[in-house]
Amino acid sequence: MTENRNETIRLLVVSKEQTVLRLLWSIEESNRWHVETAASGWDAMERVQSGVVPHLLLLDIPRGDANSLHFLRWLRRLKEDLPVVLLCYPDDAAQGKEAVRLGAGEILARPFDAKQLEFVIRRHLAPQGSSEAEIVSKNIEPLGQDVFFVSASLIMQKLRAQAALMAKTDVPVLILGERGTGKYTVASLIHKLSVRSGFKLLRVNCAEMPESVLEAELFGTEGSAGGRRSLGKFAGAEKGTVFLDEIAAMSPALQSRLLQVLQNDEFRNPVGTDAMSSDPRILAASSTNLERALAEKRLREDLYYRLSAFTVHVPPLRQRKDEIGILLRYFMHKLAKYYNLPPRGFSSAALDACHDYAWPGNLKELEAFVKRYLVAGEQELNFEELGLAGPAPIGGTRQPAARWGEALAEEGVLRESKPESLKSLIQGIKSEAEQNAIGAALKRTGWNRKAAARLLRVSYRTLLYKIEQYNMRAPEPFLSPLPAGDFSVYDEVKNNGKAS
Repeated sequence: MTENRNETIRLLVVSKEQTVLRLLWSIEESNRWHVETAASGWDAMERVQSGVVPHLLLLDIPRGDANSLHFLRWLRRLKEDLPVVLLCYPDDAAQGKEAVRLGAGEILARPFDAKQLEFVIRRHLAPQGSSEAEIVSKNIEPLGQDVFFVSASLIMQKLRAQAALMAKTDVPVLILGERGTGKYTVASLIHKLSVRSGFKLLRVNCAEMPESVLEAELFGTEGSAGGRRSLGKFAGAEKGTVFLDEIAAMSPALQSRLLQVLQNDEFRNPVGTDAMSSDPRILAASSTNLERALAEKRLREDLYYRLSAFTVHVPPLRQRKDEIGILLRYFMHKLAKYYNLPPRGFSSAALDACHDYAWPGNLKELEAFVKRYLVAGEQELNFEELGLAGPAPIGGTRQPAARWGEALAEEGVLRESKPESLKSLIQGIKSEAEQNAIGAALKRTGWNRKAAARLLRVSYRTLLYKIEQYNMRAPEPFLSPLPAGDFSVYDEVKNNGKAS
């Protein structure tokens, strides 16, 4: 449809369910939409006949009610080009074909949140050929809060088809891929397409917690006298899904308990006296070499074989070059809206450089790049500062410049707290990325500064200067004197106040 930007967008929703209406009201003001409600389809017909035609009709079908679809046939005769979105329960999805035949443009099955509902609405309101229509396309599938699946390339379309097949089975799945490729996104997709989609998807990163904390997180705690008992993820997930990230980082003792859950659908409570039933589906993931983990006895063979009967490989971004343009525009649209800034366009030179770059940090690195591009733009933030080389020389190819992005992507996290102002965002974004990247590299190398400098692809002097600039100190386990010969360089950097 063609949308007049100066015209208030009118949405007509046929629903009596307060949860649906509250979701619509929550997104109404921020999008400057006007939401009207109708008690029934025939009530909506009368409004359309009166001449007040909405831009979009949302029809909420009560559970087990097939009669509400009949009015769509009459609506089509009255207003053939009116977009219709059908909201229904998963067990009523069989009516989808009939609804599409009668004119529904899309079917959204419960459960859905405000972002998913907003995404579907915007897709039908966006004018064809507009940038909004390019961003909100059939190739980008929202799965939840800030989680989306992109299937613009053939390799990702095959992955989605594979995930859809695995969603129909109720067995564990092992998801493999580099850091930042979207393994949790694939787990979310499998969960959403499965019969367990109406229940919880709980995420646990096994590499982020000590063994005792991870044990309590998964299996719960009994609690001391007067203390509060925690059920843990396996009991709390009920009939939902538990996603275990970096499964090889789990201790052998916890791997044994996890194997018990997989084999017997039960586990012992924290005291160990009673067996507790557990029925969540287990989705596990790893970014490490599992063959090496098996050889080094860090991963139990019986657990690996139990998990790996169904395995998904998530390709890195360098194998999905067809999606880079879509992802750049999507991240730009998302971040511009988040920071209340006008989105920036990408020049052909920037798009070419992004397409040629390997993106070892995958989606995490790409999003961090777009954030900096949004703030500084191409004129103020050149290709080297962005972590990319400039235009290729004649007969040559672009090469990645020295950058902090790889270590940042290895750590996998950029804090997303909303800045107090645009000025604080501009001042803090580069230092935050550098500090996170340096911390990640030092952690990976056990605070071996020379090894960390090689990992970051910067000079040793530069790294020492940055460590002093950010007042970074090694934690207790890594405290050790500098190697012989390092003191003179460190003192020189400190006294000069700059790196050579």
